[in-house]
Amino acid sequence: MSDRAPQPVDRQLPTDEARDLISLVRDIAQREIVPGAAQEEGAGRFPREVFSLLSDSGLLGLPYDAEFGGGEQPYEVYLQVLEELAAARLTVGLGVSVHTLASYAPAAYGTKEQQAEYLPAMLGGGLLGAYCLSEPASGSDAASLRTKAVRDGDDWVITGTKAWITHGGIADFYTVMARTGEEGPRGITAFLVPGDADGLSAAAPEKKMGLKGSPTAQVHLDGVRVPDARRIGDEGQGFAIALSALDSGRLGIAACAIGVAQAALDEAVSYAAGRRQFGKPIVDFQGLRFMLADMATQIEAGRALYLTAARLRDAGLPFAKQAAMAKLHCTDTAMRVTTDAVQLLGGYGYTADFPAERYMREAKVLQIVEGTNQIQRMVIARHLAGPEER
Repeated sequence: MSDRAPQPVDRQLPTDEARDLISLVRDIAQREIVPGAAQEEGAGRFPREVFSLLSDSGLLGLPYDAEFGGGEQPYEVYLQVLEELAAARLTVGLGVSVHTLASYAPAAYGTKEQQAEYLPAMLGGGLLGAYCLSEPASGSDAASLRTKAVRDGDDWVITGTKAWITHGGIADFYTVMARTGEEGPRGITAFLVPGDADGLSAAAPEKKMGLKGSPTAQVHLDGVRVPDARRIGDEGQGFAIALSALDSGRLGIAACAIGVAQAALDEAVSYAAGRRQFGKPIVDFQGLRFMLADMATQIEAGRALYLTAARLRDAGLPFAKQAAMAKLHCTDTAMRVTTDAVQLLGGYGYTADFPAERYMREAKVLQIVEGTNQIQRMVIARHLAGPEER
């Protein structure tokens, strides 16, 4: 076996500050995340102390305004941080992406008073967020959600069940989409619900194929009362807020997928360089060299695609189509690359002694979360068909 360390990705970063940031993230990853990743994933342990460290290091609010405790980094930089974290451990990279998604509504649609009250603790105060859109009967068809919020004086009373919630049961706050009006997307409103609110509870975490360290659970809201001051945006604006958040969130998933794929490629290259058969390292066999070349090319293409979408976002240009393309391509790439990594390692790839099998199990979920890849194809096709189809 080879004991050589993988070469860091040669990144194109816009500033010296961004380069220093990536160096900090790599240092944290190697010291605090990588050493325990396999054992903790196997045990299903969520590394809350790592998220506290990331918060203390200013890494939980990177794309948001410095005025409220954010890092004010462009998405071009933030997504590359996510990629580095996901390569170290997907539970961490995905967790940061979900937290960023949960913080989006008050950051983008909240009043100045709401932002000043809530964002500092969310972005740098050690809190962890969750995003509540999906329900047991409305996943891809999110506009048909049934959770209801009823006005009662200066409060809202929320009742319903949310499903497939990352950080369900451990989050400090939940961004919840609930129906306040008519059927369909125009009757949905966004609320910021504290994690310790009376009437809020979580079911036992789902028993997943992979990503076992990241809790995914149903969240029950049984008459949860929140003040109108925790309503984000206008009544009926919640679905538009949700879709806007998901455009950015899909880029987070794309970056995480490339992180997992890169980790699998690094493992495959290291193994192929150290494993000897027929008197020479297996990396010298043309069939395996071509496999590695294809894996590396797919990863570079995915990275370029998510960065193109990020740069459009940073420039204030439409990026929804490119975000859907990035999520689709990058997560499909992660599935292909991790499958090839297991194949390249042979029998060893199928054992838990090597991380390739974990990467393969984790890659699968990325094709499903934040809009299945079938939904991404629908989004892309609508953009291609023209404005009347959107």
